[in-house]
Amino acid sequence: MPVESVVLNHRDNVATALINIEGGTTLAVEIGRETRKITVLQRIPFGHKFALRDIEEGQPIYKYGEVIGRATQLIRKGEHVHIQNLESIRGKVTEG
Repeated sequence: MPVESVVLNHRDNVATALINIEGGTTLAVEIGRETRKITVLQRIPFGHKFALRDIEEGQPIYKYGEVIGRATQLIRKGEHVHIQNLESIRGKVTEG
């Protein structure tokens, strides 16, 4: 069976699609030594992210064990995570 997605750190709350994944597809996603079944809710293009669990508005998005942004709305488990529901924090400067 081909690997369809990747999660590189146990803290991640998103996985990255390694192929185009059709909505309604149930995947076996490996997170460390654990395997979880996730049904994607929409089509996930190659290289895009989908949520491994529900992520509340304002919560951080973790990829590779690092915060890459914040949820701008509730993101459901299996939902496409992209610019429509993710605010990137890359390159933002905070004054202090």
